[in-house]
Amino acid sequence: MQIKLLAEGGNLTPGPALSQKLGPAGINMNVVIQKVNEATKDFKGMKVPVEIEIDTATKAIMIKVSSPPVSGLLKKELGIEKGSGIQKKSQVANASIEQIISVAKTKYPDMLAKNLKLAVKMVVGTCGSLGILIENKSPKEIEEEIDEGKYDKEISQEKTETPEEKKANLEKFFSELKAKQEALIKQEEAAKAAAEAASAVATTPTAEEGKKEEAPKEEIKETEKKVEKKAEKAKK
Repeated sequence: MQIKLLAEGGNLTPGPALSQKLGPAGINMNVVIQKVNEATKDFKGMKVPVEIEIDTATKAIMIKVSSPPVSGLLKKELGIEKGSGIQKKSQVANASIEQIISVAKTKYPDMLAKNLKLAVKMVVGTCGSLGILIENKSPKEIEEEIDEGKYDKEISQEKTETPEEKKANLEKFFSELKAKQEALIKQEEAAKAAAEAASAVATTPTAEEGKKEEAPKEEIKETEKKVEKKAEKAKK
């Protein structure tokens, strides 16, 4: 018997849906929950695909956990809630190559990549869609450097710990970049608001123009009155 579900890492709780699935197998739900939470504890705060295999004859339980999407792993690794949305104007984080390798190692078993180096490149590609810098550079630049072999040593040694000095330098660079980006975005918003205000003023008629618009209306009314009077006289 196989049961598939999407569970919050380390925090699966009892519920009717799970109870209905386990009921026919005669399995203790609390035992299953305990096993799932133990297997998913490294993915706290994230939704992870879980497969529960139950041998109905022996009641043996096997848990298979698939890692979350690369985007979810990156967000957890970098401590961000969401991607940029405007990648060309604003970035949301500055990752080290060690952090990218860490995510690639976690996701590698579920990827179609032939080796860890290709898995790292796939993670770098996701960074581009989220607006994440790597080593103070764009993901595209990092992909080129990976092809050139610049990070072969780190990848082959599966380095996942970022040196403190390097981490501080990355944070400093990103802090300064973020300040510049926010200032530029504010300038663009102010310019847009000013342009909209100017456009509104240009399309609003002045008092003199308003009088000119009202004048033809008055003339039309007078003409209509004259036509009505002539029609009344003709009836008589």
